[in-house]
Amino acid sequence: MKFMARMKPKNLFLTSLKILMNQHQQTLDKWFKEKGWEYWSPLSILARLMEETGEFARLVNHLYGDKPKRDDEKEQNLEEEIGDILYTIMCFANSKKIDLDKAIQKTFDKVMKRDKDRYGKKETRL
Repeated sequence: MKFMARMKPKNLFLTSLKILMNQHQQTLDKWFKEKGWEYWSPLSILARLMEETGEFARLVNHLYGDKPKRDDEKEQNLEEEIGDILYTIMCFANSKKIDLDKAIQKTFDKVMKRDKDRYGKKETRL
């Protein structure tokens, strides 16, 4: 806890995320190596990502859109579908030796700089 207390508040979330992303990438890579598996080709992983994204989109449409779920369709939940997307992205990243910690940090930095005044400050009510 002492370590976290010394961090700047702005970086607390990013540091926590970095630890988790890195651990998950390493765990996944270790598991693949133990099984003797190779990652799929980039195009195959991309196809799988589109499949998982489609399942997520379908669920969001069922939950929040105009298309109700059929009675015979299996139950799904948002957390599981998002997890499937993250797993697939992690497979792609590992296959191409992409550090997801660095990737998300670069994106946060870019968005926070680019959009710092974009939407104005939201007024808080007392």
